[in-house]
Amino acid sequence: MRVLHVLPSLDPRSGGVAEAVVQFVKHMLPYGCVSEVATLDTSDGPRFDRLCGAVHRLGPGFGSYGMSRRLMVWMRENASRYDAIIVHGIWQFHSLAAAWAVFRKGTPLFVFPHGMLDPWFQHTYPAKHVKKRIYWMLFERWVFRRANAVLFTCQTELELARKPFLDRKLPLRVNGFGIESVPGDKACGQLFRDTFPELRDKRVLLFLSRIHEKKGCDLLIGAFAKVAPQHPDVRLVIAGPGDPSLVNRLKRQALDLQVDRNIVWTGMLSGELKWAALRAAELFVLPSHQENFGIAVVESLASGTPVLITDRVNIWQEIVESGGGWVCADTEEGVADALQRWCADTTADQRRLLGMMALECYQNDFQIEAAARRLTDTVAEATCSELPSCPETTV
Repeated sequence: MRVLHVLPSLDPRSGGVAEAVVQFVKHMLPYGCVSEVATLDTSDGPRFDRLCGAVHRLGPGFGSYGMSRRLMVWMRENASRYDAIIVHGIWQFHSLAAAWAVFRKGTPLFVFPHGMLDPWFQHTYPAKHVKKRIYWMLFERWVFRRANAVLFTCQTELELARKPFLDRKLPLRVNGFGIESVPGDKACGQLFRDTFPELRDKRVLLFLSRIHEKKGCDLLIGAFAKVAPQHPDVRLVIAGPGDPSLVNRLKRQALDLQVDRNIVWTGMLSGELKWAALRAAELFVLPSHQENFGIAVVESLASGTPVLITDRVNIWQEIVESGGGWVCADTEEGVADALQRWCADTTADQRRLLGMMALECYQNDFQIEAAARRLTDTVAEATCSELPSCPETTV
């Protein structure tokens, strides 16, 4: 089978959707599914060395919406080359272009909203929600009605998506998601401490994600300020790309709360250094107000590092059931209480046990191979293709 994945950008700085596509492309291949990717990245944009498939760079798109005549023409001319087209993300031109192409050619279409139908956006950005309601009625609903199935990463995402937009007539499926196993072991964490020597002999709490308003960085800094005076050996590491104005505002907050010397800002981490950071941390913290899946959360679990997340991260129930981490409210008080309990009440042996449970949670619930197989089966069902068998993957 030949599948085309369509999304605005493969730039890892754009968020988890790009990583999801990279993982699916690689891990659908052993099941007989050859993938290509169409994006609005430009020819001089980021390199995609990790991608196992052709990338068609059709950008730039116009404005934040990504309007692109080039993408529209290319989709119309090439849609029939593929057995199926999978759209990743909505509210931008790429989904409309893909739906229009399959409408003309009859190619099966699948849509992954990747959390973009979450009602949190409705409550937080009411003006934008009005625009989205209009856009939904005019365009996006038509895209969804062309789809053979609308796919979700977890059951919670599906249930939340029903509230603002979806009706029960649409074919909805939980496909799941995950990541591949993490290289190295806990000893790899020394690389991170060597790179940032101010962290030697310190207990590390790690935030590793895009720095965005929905990630709750402000309440994390406020919560940490309540805990830090009692635990001078603890450091908060904030790692990730973000809008410079927001980053500067957060740094001023840390300065005002007198914890600026207890926080290390690393910028975006990738490759070996990212995995070293996850190994070096004793706790991964993501106090998001909204999170569809949380790839970085699962990366932490796969690294054997326990997590502290809010109940606004859609995989929180799996975390609670596995014991691989803690869940709190997305408030400063909720995060502060959890951090205080972690720093004051857990022993080294308890933290090691929680790390083992975190790894077990990943192995049971979030390995990419199972999600890739389900997606391949879904596509094959629509195209009536027979798939080769693939041996079980072990960790």
